[in-house]
Amino acid sequence: MWFCAARSGELANPGQFKKVQIGRESVLVVRGRDGALRAFLNVCRHRGSALCAEPEGQVKRNLQCPYHAWTYALDGKLVAAPNLASLKEPSGEGIDRYEYGLVSVALTEWLGYAWVCLADDPPSFVDEVVGEVTHRLGDPTAIDHYGIENLTVGHRVVYDVAANWKLIVENFMECYHCATIHPELTEVLPEFAKGLAAQYYVGHGAEFSSEVSGFTIDGSAGFDNLPGVTEEQERRYYAVTVKPVVFINLVPDHIIFHRMYPLAPDRTIVECDWLYSPDIVEHGRDVSRSVELFHRVNEQDFEACERTQPAMSSRAYRDGGVLVPSEHHIAEFHEWVVSRVGARSRPGGGIGAQSQPG
Repeated sequence: MWFCAARSGELANPGQFKKVQIGRESVLVVRGRDGALRAFLNVCRHRGSALCAEPEGQVKRNLQCPYHAWTYALDGKLVAAPNLASLKEPSGEGIDRYEYGLVSVALTEWLGYAWVCLADDPPSFVDEVVGEVTHRLGDPTAIDHYGIENLTVGHRVVYDVAANWKLIVENFMECYHCATIHPELTEVLPEFAKGLAAQYYVGHGAEFSSEVSGFTIDGSAGFDNLPGVTEEQERRYYAVTVKPVVFINLVPDHIIFHRMYPLAPDRTIVECDWLYSPDIVEHGRDVSRSVELFHRVNEQDFEACERTQPAMSSRAYRDGGVLVPSEHHIAEFHEWVVSRVGARSRPGGGIGAQSQPG
């Protein structure tokens, strides 16, 4: 599937790279000298050494393996190696420097992020990613009004969550818990305090309380609306899940964009970006009130997921818990997961079970 790897604007200069862990593979996203972003497996073709150990950085000209100094251009081509001229194909001809170059990973850009896919034959990005957002919002142009690709990261928090990524997805997909653990959020979005009925507003947009001016921790006014936001979107919050590991939160004056990196059955790194109009960031305007609201929501959610994780191996949760009537979408998520990993009979086989793959 398509995996959201990096904010494109943070790799603006040739030679800038970011290392991303996707399942068992380490992937490098690199800006080329031609201005294009490319992705490669972070593996030297000679003896399998990792090319880059740092999470991100800048190389001057090429990517060089620290083991035997095999050197690759930013387009993946093998350009140098000790005694390279003596390397021959079985036919006796010189080696193809692209064939023995870095292994490419499919990459596309959307909403200002680089999305990568490890499949040899990637699925349609339009169908699998854009289509999922369109289905959620009910309008193929709805997300375009926010101009996310033109926004700037005003704040980022990286959370290290001791829980399975699927528990985090389940939590984000429902609002049955909102009245219990999100007092600040329900002050701003009172429809989220309606128990089972709150689920309707997760997908259809929750309206701001008449008593608040903006999507901030104290309900005070935020910033001017993003230029393309429509009248219908003006005082509403929309939540979108893009399987497998992206959450997009839309409010009129900024965007909260989550990316998850599953590292172990009971550990997930979550990067959360708060995106604003460039002028807000460039002029150093105070974004703390809008950041604090969803930062608290994140902490409350992740604490709930960490409290749930230990029970994933309990026989009390063997069948994945009790789904109340409004949680049919959670059942659909369970079915989707099982269709991907294969059904297996095992103790503690709940959806976030530690015995489960990733």
